[in-house]
Order: sequence, then structure tokens, then C-alpha cells
Amino acid sequence: MATYMTFMMKALSKMQDRRSVLFGLAAIGAASVFPMRAFAFSPAQAEAQITKVVADITSIINSGKPVSSMIGSFERLFATYADVPRVAQLVLGADNRRATPAERTAFAKSFQGYMARKYGKRFREFIGGKITVNKTRTVKTYYEVVTTAQTAQWAPYEVIFVVANTNGRFIDIVIEGISLIKAERTEIGAMLDRRGGNISQMIEDLQKAG
Repeated sequence: MATYMTFMMKALSKMQDRRSVLFGLAAIGAASVFPMRAFAFSPAQAEAQITKVVADITSIINSGKPVSSMIGSFERLFATYADVPRVAQLVLGADNRRATPAERTAFAKSFQGYMARKYGKRFREFIGGKITVNKTRTVKTYYEVVTTAQTAQWAPYEVIFVVANTNGRFIDIVIEGISLIKAERTEIGAMLDRRGGNISQMIEDLQKAG
């Protein structure tokens, strides 16, 4: 376990900058075009949605709006269209089972704001970048839309958008094998450790983080 955690922390540190930018960009884009629906999505629909995400991201970045405005838009979209409680539950991991209902609700709300602040600040770093949709593959109950991201700062790298095939809602983003869920679980876990496992105190810290 120690060896695995050391590997993960080194990988996360190496990829921090571009992961932060792409996770944030993908989250706002996915949140804006994956409304809750009652019917199943097809692979073609999932791919079309991601293609729209790319166009929407470009429009938002080049809008000329101040960062504070983009952060506000990100949080509203994330709260409206993404499955925030589910994502928050996955990020909290095993500790979700011992959290009280009130703590789960508070964590989801605080995590929503944390995501907006943390990733929203990095949007402008992707100006001039491009994401190309390559293919879509079916994996159990979701689709993986495989794309290639290119920026002026980094060599091209793979970004996978994970889309539920039952309702089209945003689930995860995987950049070069590192998922948003797992990356944030590591960071939230570290915050929780600093508070001796106290979930309520960690939530207070999370409200100021990002």
C-alpha cells in the first residue's frame, strides 16, 4: 500500500498542472451538456455531447469574462447538471459510510464550491488548446469517449470522458490513467488525515480550499 501511494503521489505531482486545467475544463463542459434524462444514451450521442463540450469550452475560455465570473458559472452548471452527491460520495470513499446524512449533504455542497474554485482558476491556461474526439467505446454501464488534448505548453496526451449510458450524466474524467475521482479522493483524504478523521472539521477546511 505504501509503495502504491508513493507512486500515485509522484504521478499526481508530475501531472498536477495539466490535470488541473483539463479536469476543470472537462467538468464545466460536461456539466453544461449532460442534463439528467430518463432514457439511455447511445455511443453516438455520447460522442456528439463531448464534441459539443469542446466547442463550449472554447467559447467560455475566450469569452473575456473575469475568472470570478467563470468560477460562478462553473459552480452553477456543476450544481444543476452534474450528479454532485454521487461524485462527492465516490470522492469521500470509505469514509462516506461513517458520515452522517448531514455531513454527506454538507460535504457535497462544499465539494461543489471547492471544485469551482480550484479548477475555475486554471481555465485561461488552456487558451489556444484543442481537444480532438477520437472514438467512443462501451464499458459496462458507461461510455468512454477517448480524446486527445493539445496545448502550447504540453505534448499531446489522452483524456477520457466517462459518460453514464443510462442518463448521460457526467461521471469521471481520466487523464493518462489518472481519474478525477481518485485524484480528489487522495487530496480529500489528506485533508481528513490532518483533521484526525473528523469529517465536520475537514468540511470546514474544504469550504476555504481551492
